[in-house]
Amino acid sequence: MTTLPTKRTCPFDPPDALAEFRDTRPVSRAVLPADGSEVWLVTRHELVRRMLADPRWSSSVEGGSDPEHPLRAQEPEPGMFIQMDAPDHGRYRRMLTAHFTVQRMNRLRPRIEQIVTDRLDAMERLPRPVDLVAEFALPVPSLVICELLGVPYEDRARFQETGRTILDQNSTAEESEAAMARLGLYLAGLVAAKRAEPDDALLGELIRQETLTDGELVQIATLLLIAGHETTANMIGLGTLLLLQHPDQLALVREGAPGASDELLRYLSIVDLVMFRVAKEDLSLGGQEIRAGEFGLASLSAANRDPELCEDPDRLDVTRPKTAHVALGFGPHQCLGQNLARLELDIAYQALLRRFPELRLAVSLEEIPFRDDMAIYGMHSLPVTW
Repeated sequence: MTTLPTKRTCPFDPPDALAEFRDTRPVSRAVLPADGSEVWLVTRHELVRRMLADPRWSSSVEGGSDPEHPLRAQEPEPGMFIQMDAPDHGRYRRMLTAHFTVQRMNRLRPRIEQIVTDRLDAMERLPRPVDLVAEFALPVPSLVICELLGVPYEDRARFQETGRTILDQNSTAEESEAAMARLGLYLAGLVAAKRAEPDDALLGELIRQETLTDGELVQIATLLLIAGHETTANMIGLGTLLLLQHPDQLALVREGAPGASDELLRYLSIVDLVMFRVAKEDLSLGGQEIRAGEFGLASLSAANRDPELCEDPDRLDVTRPKTAHVALGFGPHQCLGQNLARLELDIAYQALLRRFPELRLAVSLEEIPFRDDMAIYGMHSLPVTW
């Protein structure tokens, strides 16, 4: 049995061995290097979509057949809907979907543009080189999600620290649980304050609906805070670095190439190898018989580089017609905030590259600390100058 490949030859590409899996054994047994647990690894685009849309694959991984399996989780807390199946998942999702529609996100455009402009103004005043991650890529989505939810931005260190801890593949279960508990305690206080004086932000609106408990509100806020800044922050940073390696593509993005953010999402696939599912019953996928209680893992990066998805998938082309990529997931658990993410990326890339047309790396590519140790890929820092 093969150990799951994780080592990258190129920082912008998935591990080479994933392509071999996809081409020769798209559903195969693999061992996770962190704990030695066995999973079914799914790498072909069509099969990944089928798996993520199939209700026989459960997101509630408490259901594994082996009670000692490292991937087996505790029953999710009320409100932690990404770990739930229908009907509970759908109930929470419906409450939130209306707050993340394209129309509603577009109403946020002027405020996001102002946030981006303010951060670029601040960057311009700093001595160079500047860490693009710390000064731009991380603050922009953090400010946006704070305003959307109604969380004071000055308290951002609380959720950023929790995100770093739970996404760090070297964190112990105890460290992750402690970080979640600290954030939960803070958010419980915030929810109590908003119950006393509800505002017009998302948490205030949910409170006024009077259908959710404080515990449910805390879990929902935890999910949205962490997911709402970690993914977009790393896409802004890594996408910028990728474009600096491709000046022709960078020029197209600066000029506003439609669909550029989707191509960058597809090409980079920063969220990968975290789509764990457990089979609720015996089933067949890609010619393999999978038993109830066995775990599956969808490789989004392998699926997004599948030649069946698009022509020449290993080539970056920001003018490529829109593809059915799975960088934002697929099926009932597809990213709730995808419309917000696309909007933030479109605004951030264009504004950054127009403000600093001579933007360049301040160090060599080999000196950049990539997040090989994190569940969401990207960089810990990115020194740039202009």
